Amino acid sequence: MLDRMGVLVALLIERPVSLYGAAVLRIGYGLLYLVFLLREFPHRDEIWGPGSPWTPALARQLFDQTGWVSILTLSDSRAYFECCYAAAVLTSVLFMLGWRTRVVSVLFAVIVASFHARAVFMTDGGDNLFLLMAVYLVFTACGRRWSLDARRKSRPAADGGRQRRRFREFGRTASTVLHNCGMFVIAAQVCFLYGSAGLYKVQGGSWGNGTALHYVLNLDLFRPWPALSLLLDEHPVAVAVAGYLTVLLQVAFPFVLFGRLKYPVLIMLVGLHLGIAVLLGLPIFSGVMVVADAVFLPDRFYRSLGCLCSRSSRPPGFGKGRAAVRGEPALVPAQPGPVGPVSPTVEAVSRRPAR
Repeated sequence: MLDRMGVLVALLIERPVSLYGAAVLRIGYGLLYLVFLLREFPHRDEIWGPGSPWTPALARQLFDQTGWVSILTLSDSRAYFECCYAAAVLTSVLFMLGWRTRVVSVLFAVIVASFHARAVFMTDGGDNLFLLMAVYLVFTACGRRWSLDARRKSRPAADGGRQRRRFREFGRTASTVLHNCGMFVIAAQVCFLYGSAGLYKVQGGSWGNGTALHYVLNLDLFRPWPALSLLLDEHPVAVAVAGYLTVLLQVAFPFVLFGRLKYPVLIMLVGLHLGIAVLLGLPIFSGVMVVADAVFLPDRFYRSLGCLCSRSSRPPGFGKGRAAVRGEPALVPAQPGPVGPVSPTVEAVSRRPAR
């Protein structure tokens, strides 16, 4: 028992886990929220601004009951709202790029929470998970890989005194513990989401008899492509199989994470979310779920992916001039002629006549 506790403590404090996964979450959610804000830019006043049917006064009355807060309700001025919207766009860009991530991640969480609370009745379920992930990422070291912070910290820094080294070591240990706990909470949140969704579906009669997706495909509110939905609905057997497979994937997801079976399950879940994005018109929700699934891929996958991308971006013939350094035969043989002082023995051998 003590050995297991020691292993758990060592795993928690020795090194940060899944740094590349955290970077993918940062880039993915920063990009998604930027796309979301730009997509709703023509309708920003009707959703979050002073001209919204859900007025700031109504929002403040709801906050008194729920305890929520939002920076958008601090003023009813249109100029103030436009400044907040511009700040949200800028924060999303900086968060995606990983610039001063410790501070910008807090601002990003405040922005997401404020916009979510301001129009809580006008968004879909993807915003709930978006808000949770934005808060969780505040505690992670999501800026250590693939970020501007990582490029800046790659430069050598001054060693400093003993007190500074001790303070730096304490900060590194605290950051590692917070990061590992944050990544564990993120993984647990995704597992809980899939497991609860699958168990709720099992209790429903329409999912049990295989007709749930038939009713989903005939909802006018979630049918951006009616002709495509009707075309798929003409194959009841395939629709029933897809419904059973959806329930099976969601229920089994928390139990396949520690084996190789998780890779085909993740691929099928990505296909499921792509189908939801196209058939139900919920691209932001699907994007949030796909990015959340990326936390379960190991760092070696992202390292190999980065090496593959860097190798494919090189021009043809790059690195052939260093063949001799890697042990391959050089195109031009080494030329005789010593450089610098030569020992007497070498000089005598060089002057010996050839036979």
